[in-house]
Amino acid sequence: MSDAGDDASREFGWRGWVLVAWLLVALVVVPALLFYLPQAGAFTKSLGLGFRDAFLVLPLVPALVLGALAVWATTRP
Repeated sequence: MSDAGDDASREFGWRGWVLVAWLLVALVVVPALLFYLPQAGAFTKSLGLGFRDAFLVLPLVPALVLGALAVWATTRP
Protein backbone atom coordinates (compact mmCIF):
# COMPACT_ATOMS: atom_id res chain seq x y z
CA MET A 1 0.00 0.00 0.00
CA SER A 2 1.11 3.59 -0.47
CA ASP A 3 1.90 6.09 2.23
CA ALA A 4 0.20 9.45 2.52
CA GLY A 5 3.68 10.96 2.02
CA ASP A 6 3.86 9.40 -1.45
CA ASP A 7 0.63 11.09 -2.47
CA ALA A 8 1.83 14.49 -1.28
CA SER A 9 5.05 14.20 -3.28
CA ARG A 10 3.10 13.48 -6.47
CA GLU A 11 0.96 16.64 -6.42
CA PHE A 12 0.75 18.58 -9.67
CA GLY A 13 1.65 21.97 -8.19
CA TRP A 14 2.51 25.26 -9.82
CA ARG A 15 5.48 23.81 -11.70
CA GLY A 16 3.13 21.48 -13.50
CA TRP A 17 0.89 24.37 -14.48
CA VAL A 18 3.87 26.29 -15.85
CA LEU A 19 4.71 23.23 -17.93
CA VAL A 20 1.12 22.93 -19.18
CA ALA A 21 1.03 26.63 -20.10
CA TRP A 22 4.25 26.36 -22.09
CA LEU A 23 2.97 23.20 -23.76
CA LEU A 24 -0.03 25.23 -24.90
CA VAL A 25 2.30 27.90 -26.27
CA ALA A 26 4.47 25.35 -28.08
CA LEU A 27 1.59 23.35 -29.57
CA VAL A 28 -1.04 26.03 -30.26
CA VAL A 29 0.41 29.54 -30.28
CA VAL A 30 3.59 28.92 -32.29
CA PRO A 31 1.84 26.94 -35.07
CA ALA A 32 -0.78 29.72 -35.27
CA LEU A 33 2.03 32.25 -35.65
CA LEU A 34 3.56 30.13 -38.41
CA PHE A 35 0.25 30.33 -40.23
CA TYR A 36 0.63 34.14 -40.37
CA LEU A 37 4.35 34.05 -41.17
CA PRO A 38 4.02 34.93 -44.87
CA GLN A 39 2.38 38.25 -43.91
CA ALA A 40 5.20 38.96 -41.43
CA GLY A 41 8.02 38.68 -43.96
CA ALA A 42 9.52 42.04 -43.00
CA PHE A 43 9.71 41.02 -39.34
CA THR A 44 11.49 37.74 -40.08
CA LYS A 45 13.91 39.49 -42.40
CA SER A 46 14.68 41.99 -39.62
CA LEU A 47 15.68 39.01 -37.46
CA GLY A 48 18.01 37.84 -40.22
CA LEU A 49 15.85 34.85 -41.10
CA GLY A 50 14.70 33.85 -44.53
CA PHE A 51 11.34 32.20 -45.11
CA ARG A 52 12.69 28.63 -44.83
CA ASP A 53 14.88 29.51 -41.83
CA ALA A 54 11.92 31.00 -39.99
CA PHE A 55 9.88 27.82 -40.43
CA LEU A 56 12.76 25.79 -38.97
CA VAL A 57 13.91 28.07 -36.15
CA LEU A 58 10.66 29.47 -34.77
CA PRO A 59 9.25 26.06 -33.66
CA LEU A 60 12.68 24.97 -32.41
CA VAL A 61 13.00 27.67 -29.75
CA PRO A 62 9.76 26.81 -27.86
CA ALA A 63 10.62 23.11 -28.15
CA LEU A 64 13.99 23.66 -26.46
CA VAL A 65 12.35 25.74 -23.73
CA LEU A 66 9.71 23.03 -23.28
CA GLY A 67 12.43 20.43 -22.77
CA ALA A 68 14.22 22.59 -20.22
CA LEU A 69 10.94 23.29 -18.40
CA ALA A 70 10.12 19.59 -18.29
CA VAL A 71 13.43 18.83 -16.60
CA TRP A 72 12.94 21.76 -14.20
CA ALA A 73 9.38 20.70 -13.34
CA THR A 74 10.33 17.11 -12.59
CA THR A 75 13.45 17.77 -10.51
CA ARG A 76 12.13 19.28 -7.32
CA PRO A 77 14.36 19.94 -4.33
